[in-house]
Amino acid sequence: MMELFQYTFFQNALLGGLFVCIACGITGVYVVSRRLVFISGGITHASFGGLGFGFFAGINPLFSALVFSVASAFGVEWLSKRQDVREDSAIAAFWALGMALGVIFLYLTPGFTPNITAYLFGNILTITVLDIWFAGIFALLLTVAVSLFYPQILYTAFDREYALTHGIRVALIEHLMMLAIAVTVVASIRLVGIMLLMSMLTVPQMTSALFTARMNRMMIISILISLTGCITGLLLSYFLNIPSGATIIFVQIIIFLVCKFILTGIRFVSLH
Repeated sequence: MMELFQYTFFQNALLGGLFVCIACGITGVYVVSRRLVFISGGITHASFGGLGFGFFAGINPLFSALVFSVASAFGVEWLSKRQDVREDSAIAAFWALGMALGVIFLYLTPGFTPNITAYLFGNILTITVLDIWFAGIFALLLTVAVSLFYPQILYTAFDREYALTHGIRVALIEHLMMLAIAVTVVASIRLVGIMLLMSMLTVPQMTSALFTARMNRMMIISILISLTGCITGLLLSYFLNIPSGATIIFVQIIIFLVCKFILTGIRFVSLH
């Protein structure tokens, strides 16, 4: 097994996974706390339009996916808050628009149709040094920002009215966190893929919520659970020769179920 850690592709996967887990652990807690899971799903699937455009235009597909993700994140807010469109309807519209544009652009791409399986379901072999730098710098900036503005983010996430009455710039915090969610989505595509990415933003956070209700502790536990699932999933995917993204998510769900079962058993015993 130790020989596996000498391979460059596996080292890249571990480093990329570490930074992605940090980003997902932090933003995922905000997503779950604010009940923005559906929005994160809309942003994730809207990024598919950016991937298709990237292949069509001959540019880095993750760069164009980032543009589409950010545009859809703020587009949902603009439609729902400024144009009196129901938020769930706005999300569904951008979700469908992104997927439709992705299919159209891929169909129009000259030559052979690009292989997008790695972007849909994740593939550790596709993680590059540039991806690692991108995820690493973003994870660092996100960690510093959340550390500096933790009280503002906490009040905005759990009690928006309280934050407003205490002079917190709630709209700015919300916009910055939506931007963070959009960037986290793009940074995670290589690891677990578009189809499974929502689980990275919800399952570890659900597990951490079993142990604590404090936001900062939830973030730390979510990062640790994400990282455990990532490393275990990568190892299993290599030895079993199965897709890495699906294996990572499967392991994280197993961790949740095991923790839930153990805690339920402990509570049952304590009551009897």
